[in-house]
Amino acid sequence: MMSDINIFPHFKIHYLDENPSGESIVLLLHGLGSNGSSWRLQIPALKAAGFRVIAPDARGFGQSGFPGGQITIEVMAQDFSHLIKSLQHNPVHVVGISMGGTHALQLALDYPDLVKSLVLINTFASLQPEKFSLWIYYGIRLALLHSLGIETQAKFVARKIFPKPEHEFARQELIHQIREANPAAYRGVMRSFATFNLLPRLGEIRQKTLIITGEQDNTVSPVNQSKLTQYIPDARQVNVPNAGHAVIIDQPEYVNKLLTQFLNFDRF
Repeated sequence: MMSDINIFPHFKIHYLDENPSGESIVLLLHGLGSNGSSWRLQIPALKAAGFRVIAPDARGFGQSGFPGGQITIEVMAQDFSHLIKSLQHNPVHVVGISMGGTHALQLALDYPDLVKSLVLINTFASLQPEKFSLWIYYGIRLALLHSLGIETQAKFVARKIFPKPEHEFARQELIHQIREANPAAYRGVMRSFATFNLLPRLGEIRQKTLIITGEQDNTVSPVNQSKLTQYIPDARQVNVPNAGHAVIIDQPEYVNKLLTQFLNFDRF
């Protein structure tokens, strides 16, 4: 089922709402350039486990609106706080991948009463690449977006995340999703990453936290992700073999097992 919530006049957040009768809500937050449908391989498993699944499109992505102006992780997290409150069934479990993981962290810190638990997948609290090659990669992405446009950016990113021949379907799907994104929103999020830094606040997180890391992630280094484990109290990290940045597609059954086992912690 698809639905929308008006955040402000003429600005809506679009979201998938699966298994509305589920006992607990899992909020799935997507990565940069993608949308809520990117969780298609997780939604059936979560529904089968009895959860209500909410998968929104962030502002400026998918079918959600973009009101213009400055776009930051804080502002986007605020959008999701309005969505959670509108469901009238909080707190909720929050699962975020890459950009969605930054939203999940911001939600947990700014709206702790709305968040029951956290699953952070291939994400970061501060984008501090250890390898010079990653700095070059981020620089090329931003340059392409400003000079050659979102179409070229889409193909470049999709080839990086899905490099293998057997990834062709996923690669084309990601290209299509990035094409749908608002270019100003995409540029704004990339710029916001440059100053995003929640490392000093991670010690404030009290929610039960699972960190899932693709061992072959070439976008957010596993070393960077390990900082989440170091700074979030009692956080647990699981490294997923044979998986890159798109771990939810590379190893869906592995990830689904981790999710359902972890999210069931309060139901027994």
